[in-house]
Amino acid sequence: QVQLVESGGGSVQSGGSLRLSCAASGYVDSRYCMGWLRQAPGKEREEVAVIYYDDRARYGDSVKGRFTISQDNAKNTMYLQMNSLKPEDTAMYFCAADRDGFHCVAGRQRYWGQGTQVTVSS
Repeated sequence: QVQLVESGGGSVQSGGSLRLSCAASGYVDSRYCMGWLRQAPGKEREEVAVIYYDDRARYGDSVKGRFTISQDNAKNTMYLQMNSLKPEDTAMYFCAADRDGFHCVAGRQRYWGQGTQVTVSS
């Protein structure tokens, strides 16, 4: 059974930084993807960043140049370094994972964490 546990959320002022962590347990596939998605009240879920088993990564347009996704395979942990945070980054951030392919885009990942709240004040 795959379990994903997020941590690192919190409240920060505009321009500040936070680092989110997602600790994974269980086996997905040797060719996997892990990603961060976020959802703010009244808004659609948005893909923030995704990283693959071979360290390929992609970012949502709204976070390019500010956020960095990474992974530590030895620790089975994925990270999201968020810099230059803006009030519009306020959302619940979810970690998600699945096998590479169809389930790695558009939020189709089948394994999800419970989420961690990020609040950015102006």
